[in-house]
Amino acid sequence: MSTTDDSYSVPQNPDNLTQVSLKEKWWHILDTWKIGIIPLPLFVLAGLLIAVDCLGGKLPSDIVVMVATLAFFGFACGEFGKRLPVIGKMGAAAICATFIPSALVHYGLLPDVVVESTTKFYKSTNILYLYICCIIVGSIMSMNRTTLIQGFLRIFFPMLCGEVVGMVVGMGVGLALGMEPFQIFFFLILPIMAGGVGEGAIPLSIGYATLLHMDQGVALGRILPIVMLGSLTAIIIAGSLNQLGKRYPHLTGEGELMPGKNTQAAGPLTAAFSGKTDVTTIASGALLAVLLYMLGMLGHKLIGLPAPVGMLFIAVFIKLVHGVSPRLLEGSQVVYKFFQTSVTYPILFAVGVSITPWEELVHAFTFTNLLVIVSTVSALVTTGFFVGKKIGMHPIDVAIVSCCQSGQGGTGDVAILTAGNRMSLMPFAQIATRIGGAINVSLALLFLGNFLV
Repeated sequence: MSTTDDSYSVPQNPDNLTQVSLKEKWWHILDTWKIGIIPLPLFVLAGLLIAVDCLGGKLPSDIVVMVATLAFFGFACGEFGKRLPVIGKMGAAAICATFIPSALVHYGLLPDVVVESTTKFYKSTNILYLYICCIIVGSIMSMNRTTLIQGFLRIFFPMLCGEVVGMVVGMGVGLALGMEPFQIFFFLILPIMAGGVGEGAIPLSIGYATLLHMDQGVALGRILPIVMLGSLTAIIIAGSLNQLGKRYPHLTGEGELMPGKNTQAAGPLTAAFSGKTDVTTIASGALLAVLLYMLGMLGHKLIGLPAPVGMLFIAVFIKLVHGVSPRLLEGSQVVYKFFQTSVTYPILFAVGVSITPWEELVHAFTFTNLLVIVSTVSALVTTGFFVGKKIGMHPIDVAIVSCCQSGQGGTGDVAILTAGNRMSLMPFAQIATRIGGAINVSLALLFLGNFLV
């Protein structure tokens, strides 16, 4: 249970406690004792109301009820992860918010009505994309223009070096364990770097079904657990990198890739929280993110570019040409901060319930698979760290972006950046996941079709 600072406090001297009114004591409880961001009394009330609905046999899947449901379970799992000894500081909150729900579903410990309503809500609303577009647009609008340009131009080199080294190391470990080269590369290494599920595992399974004459379901069943294990490894590494940054501050920009002025903690972002940004400006910032994503969807229909990537490029262009006013920038930044602090764990819970198969993850937990996966991801991230440092970037932040090359798509990026406490790196994470994954899948299938089959 977390505590927060507030504008008043109950006197610490026991002799003075009697002087504090009951009203102030209640306010103190509401403002101090929290599960995630939820005041403890409201958390208890939410749990009771959800229990009443579950006992009645129906939990509505409308947005009003689901906001309370996802917040209750998401922040409960996240708070549990934060309080675990040692690993609580290494990304356990994001891991627990995603994989505890998956395990609860598999073992039948989560009420069926909660599972059904959560799955229906998640798949019918595509709320993950609302989350991603607000995070991407807000983080881009928070960046300094010079830093933005330099970061996008330089990030590709450590990403490329990391993938090459990761593939070589993973292949070497697999061969040392006596595994077949074909199986190592196409069913272990490539799924790790494929860019997630929708953009990676599914296209790979379709390609394998066609080229290798195997059932697509069988192919997907072999690929998907590897994607999940790669993402889990990346989450743990990102959490460890965050702790490394706290111990050695000179190695990190705390969410900035390039050394220089603090472009996010100061300047416009501070102004956004100074009380000068009105509600209409914040609403406009949210609408800007949604409209840019719709433009990304249009680009996907016309040229096939993934909608989040298209939106990312459009947002960068608008930022570089001063296409929006400073007040609208502030509104976007407030929206970004809201989604970062308030929506992350509920989203991860929904992901765990709806699209994270626990049984497949457990089946892939073999000793040889784990060694190849951990060595591949570790080599990729380590290379990103040292290459980033060599070319004048903050090595820890570059390494966390490199972690996203092994992520489970957009959901993996959210979990990895949450564990690494670097949500402002979401634009670069999307490049690593979407573009990097698409290139890897395309080249691998092209090679497989022309040279091996």
